Amino acid sequence: NNNNVTEFILHGLTQDKAVAKVFFFLFLVLYGTIILGNLVIIMTIKTSEQLNSPMYFFLSYLSFVDIAYSTVTAPNLIYHLLVEKKTISFWGCIAQVFVGHFFGCTEIFLLTVMAYDRCIAICKPLHYTTIVNKPVCGWLVAASWLGGLVHSVVQTLLIIQLPFCGPNEIDHFFCDVHPLLQLACTDTYTIGVTVAANSGVISLSSFVVLVVSYAVILVSLRTHTSEGCLKALYTCSSHITVVVLFFGPCIFIYLRPSATFSADKVVSVFYTIITPMLNPLIYTLRNKEMKNAMKTLW
Repeated sequence: NNNNVTEFILHGLTQDKAVAKVFFFLFLVLYGTIILGNLVIIMTIKTSEQLNSPMYFFLSYLSFVDIAYSTVTAPNLIYHLLVEKKTISFWGCIAQVFVGHFFGCTEIFLLTVMAYDRCIAICKPLHYTTIVNKPVCGWLVAASWLGGLVHSVVQTLLIIQLPFCGPNEIDHFFCDVHPLLQLACTDTYTIGVTVAANSGVISLSSFVVLVVSYAVILVSLRTHTSEGCLKALYTCSSHITVVVLFFGPCIFIYLRPSATFSADKVVSVFYTIITPMLNPLIYTLRNKEMKNAMKTLW
């Protein structure tokens, strides 16, 4: 391909230096919270004998993915808030697209698996240990990683074949598919539709599966005692909160033709930084077993 671009210039979140300094400290704290909070969850689950159910097995992997996913964008974002020229090499940009979509899609599949786990636990409690056993948990996690890898490879191959001959300025704080499609020196309509089908359909279909799972759970709760019903609702409400905060922005960004909007940067902050930060808080502050295990650990 006729590729004259060796690096891309990122516009970042803001061009205002005063605002950039405020954002620097804000996102530094948020990123630190993501790392610390999710590491605490992983350590607590790995060291506690009480937290041995499949739900916590999946949660430990979700926390690991949250750390990795936020690390794809947050350090660069924080660094670029302090420098004048925000650049990233061509291959660094491609790598960011690949790794970002890999961990992002893996998180989507893990959240779907966790909804399936809760659905079986609440709707078929007597058969739960035989349906969702250790080998099944391992296969479900492996399938989530494999699904994320396949999705990411497809996205990256679609981008890497495009010619980039200038301009090389990206109005975003990280490299993503839609901004790169806008810079390609060729017609990207077909590729844009393929990208929307790949990313958007995965996000939307997984979201539909999640909604159906929780709908089935709510219907089945009618036969439970009031105490069991409250406990199940308490657990599921945490999952639903995470799902809405993560899937809403993803569907907005990716389930559309190739285009960039001024709101994209703000929306992207939610699924790359805010949700990974809130996951530890949501899963610990609203979970008695987790809080007790943390007290024992510390």
